[in-house]
Amino acid sequence: MALDWIGFSYAVLVAAGGIIGWFKAGSVTSLAAGLLFGLLSAVGACLASQNPENVWLSLGTSATLALLMGARFLTSWKFMPAGLMALTSGLMVARILAGMRQRPRRS
Repeated sequence: MALDWIGFSYAVLVAAGGIIGWFKAGSVTSLAAGLLFGLLSAVGACLASQNPENVWLSLGTSATLALLMGARFLTSWKFMPAGLMALTSGLMVARILAGMRQRPRRS
């Protein structure tokens, strides 16, 4: 049972982004969303660490963030923070889907 270090690192990045948004802009919404999505990502990484087939929470969280932040990036064209979060979330989705594709199917 190996820890999902990439998943935990992603969770820390998401939570840190919310905290930085709160410090720089005073945005309570950024703080709440960052901490909520960071917590969900950390729980998803913990679940994936215990059972590598249980990636659904991680997939849902990162896909939701990729869509929300991607739409936000397309309206503002500012890389920070929306573009960065859309990019990292998209990479997480690609990583999870690639891992699902490589796993042998049980019958």
